[in-house]
Amino acid sequence: MLAADYPFLDIVWTMLIFFAWVIWFWILITVLSDVFRRTDIGGGMKVLWTIFVIVLPFLGVFIYLLTQNDGMAARRQEEIEKSQGQFNDYVRSVAGGSAAEIEKAKQLLDSGAITQSEYEALKTKALAAA
Repeated sequence: MLAADYPFLDIVWTMLIFFAWVIWFWILITVLSDVFRRTDIGGGMKVLWTIFVIVLPFLGVFIYLLTQNDGMAARRQEEIEKSQGQFNDYVRSVAGGSAAEIEKAKQLLDSGAITQSEYEALKTKALAAA
C-alpha cells in the first residue's frame, strides 16, 4: 500500500538528494579541516575562511577548492607520508626488533661465538619480548 503512494522515480530522486547532501557535508568538513590544519596562515585568515564558508557555503567552499587545491593536495600528501613513516617506525620497532636480535644471534651461532643452546635461549628471549 505504501509503495503505491511513493513512485519509483520519487525514490530515485530522494536517494539522489540524500547522496548529494552527504557529499556536500563531506566536502564542507574536508575544507574546514584543511583550513584548521594549515600552518601557513594565521588565525585571522582561518577565521575569515571559516566565516566565508559558513555565511556563503557554496561560494566559500568552491572558491576555497579552486584557490587552495594545490596546497590541499600537498598537505594531504605530507600527512599521509608522515603517518606511513610513523607506522613503518612502529613496525620496525615491534617486528624488526625481535627479528634483528634473532638474526644477530644466528650470525653469532654461525661464527661459532655461541653454542646452539645459547642461540635457542637468545631466540626464546627475543620472541618473548615481542
